[in-house]
Amino acid sequence: MNIVVTGAAGFIGSEIALRLLREGHSVTGIDCFTPYYDIKLKEDRAARLAAFANFRLARSRVEDAETMERVFERVKPDVILHFAAQAGVRYSLDHPREYIDANVVGSFNIIDLARRHKARHLILASTSSAYGANQKFPFEERDSAPYPLTIYAATKLAGELIAHSHSHLYGVPTTVLRFFSVYGPWGRPDMAFFLFTDKIFKGQPIDVFNNGDLLRDFTYIDDLVESIRRLMDVPPQQGSHIIRGDSLSPVAPYRLVNIGHAAPVRLLDYIEAIETAIGRKAVKNMLGMQPGDVKQTYADVRLLKALTGYTPNTDYRDGIARFVDWYRGYYKPE
Repeated sequence: MNIVVTGAAGFIGSEIALRLLREGHSVTGIDCFTPYYDIKLKEDRAARLAAFANFRLARSRVEDAETMERVFERVKPDVILHFAAQAGVRYSLDHPREYIDANVVGSFNIIDLARRHKARHLILASTSSAYGANQKFPFEERDSAPYPLTIYAATKLAGELIAHSHSHLYGVPTTVLRFFSVYGPWGRPDMAFFLFTDKIFKGQPIDVFNNGDLLRDFTYIDDLVESIRRLMDVPPQQGSHIIRGDSLSPVAPYRLVNIGHAAPVRLLDYIEAIETAIGRKAVKNMLGMQPGDVKQTYADVRLLKALTGYTPNTDYRDGIARFVDWYRGYYKPE
């Protein structure tokens, strides 16, 4: 297949692109290498992809409609994986405009190009943050999500709605994926698992919000990639419900799918796993609840299993140990 992966130098985009390249597909990656976090890490992720003859990279923002048009005209993709985004819940509190540009304008550009180039399957990354103030657990794809708590979540919901309207109007088979706290090797330095590891190695205190009274449905990167790869082969078909409670739209070939481990872990237990893998204790700075944060995330993954026969299964202690091993090899801390 000819496949476009936006955000190809990002954590998730680079991992799924690597999987597809190893399978022999032609992959065109799009990334603008923003300095939101360490650009060297992004360049090193991209270098792994550049080792393949079947990979091409376009350095551009997805907000740049003219450049996106040229890329899509050249590639004529069969499948589009749209993972480019301005990520991060806390960063959105102070930089809302960047989220509007990347996550709304940029996503519209990709969604509209999927329509105009008649892609066989459009897959968009969304987030468990979209469930916002929802207090029904586990989060099910058909749950109402009218109360986003951050600009980040609101822009992701906007992308979901734009994609649905295009799917309804133009028949683009579209799958939206809501990710739950993804972690693992080559991860993002702004995420808790990475920050904790980095600070513990450096002997610096870690900030623990809500005094550690948080539950997260942590999802290991390899499990996420396996789930995405299987979902690529099952584009939605209008009227073709898989299970009772399927999120398939009644008016479009459009579906929402959670990807999570479906086993929430206490934040303090997660920190303990990092301490065990590193071999030293953290100095904890216990803080109150962070604005825009939620106390618990918990994915219902019955639909994922029905569609793919697969659900994430990596124990968080094993996943953390693998991440810490990667961190040691990449950063070589003393």
